[in-house]
Amino acid sequence: MRFPYREFDLSGVKTYPLKSRASKARASDFGRPIDPCAAVGAFVDSLPDILAGADFKAVVRAIVDAKRGDGGIVWGLGAHVIKTGLGPVLIDLMERGFVSAIATNGAAIIHDFEIALVGATSEDVDEALAPGRFGMADETGRLLNAAICDGVAKGLGLGQAVSRYVHDKQPQFARASVLDAAARLDIPVTVHVAMGTDIIHMHPAASGAALGDGSLRDFRYFVSNVARLERGVYLNCGSAVVLPEVFLKAVALARNGGITLAGLTTVNLDFVRHYRPQTNVVARPTAGTGRGYSLVGHHEIMIPLLAAAVKAAAKP
Repeated sequence: MRFPYREFDLSGVKTYPLKSRASKARASDFGRPIDPCAAVGAFVDSLPDILAGADFKAVVRAIVDAKRGDGGIVWGLGAHVIKTGLGPVLIDLMERGFVSAIATNGAAIIHDFEIALVGATSEDVDEALAPGRFGMADETGRLLNAAICDGVAKGLGLGQAVSRYVHDKQPQFARASVLDAAARLDIPVTVHVAMGTDIIHMHPAASGAALGDGSLRDFRYFVSNVARLERGVYLNCGSAVVLPEVFLKAVALARNGGITLAGLTTVNLDFVRHYRPQTNVVARPTAGTGRGYSLVGHHEIMIPLLAAAVKAAAKP
């Protein structure tokens, strides 16, 4: 059967008054211009209460509320956060009480350690790979592996072992080190290692036993930290695979122990949206019990902005 050319009859179309409709964008939620000399708090208030603008404000409120209510604020940090110069911003938040614990990966402690030692990090992989120099800085491999082996032998996790080492040795640029600040402020750091992914694993001083034992110990510390996040906040900043997977398992263990994590707020902050953070951080852990947010943007812009907004909102 072939259909003919025939226009649809619109004479019976039903309409309704515009004002009776539920609309998602309202003039009362629009952004507004501000004075160029306005403070950060005024800038955040001026953002539209729509989409990411509303989410950003909600994340700021959640962090401030968690601090005021002792709900806990745990930061998951990928290596990119450290090597893009955000250590001083994070240290300031640590000193102000906006960091209850830190979870990170092996690459992040390498960058932080190199910053503390020589004030620089992040080698040119393209230049170093062909001649076989990639990852072969002597001090990084030798000293970090020694700190890990010695600390784990004393019953420490990787984070505590390396943090104590940096704090005890006080290298020239220690004040720029998140690890040093964590030890100074008694803020726990847990390190979650994927074996073979970090340059220190290529050095002869690397011990699989120490790395595995220390990282598993840190996982159990991390579960305890996550289990305290009822009405708290977990932020995943710049980890696309390892930390989202570790976080999901920590949530599972906490709930297996009868802890509901009611009121948990989760935040993923990265310059693109990835499957695992969106699923394992934002969606699954908060389904029916809390709220998850995804903020998209470059760490070197978004984290300082978030830090400034939080400090402004926390003022009496």
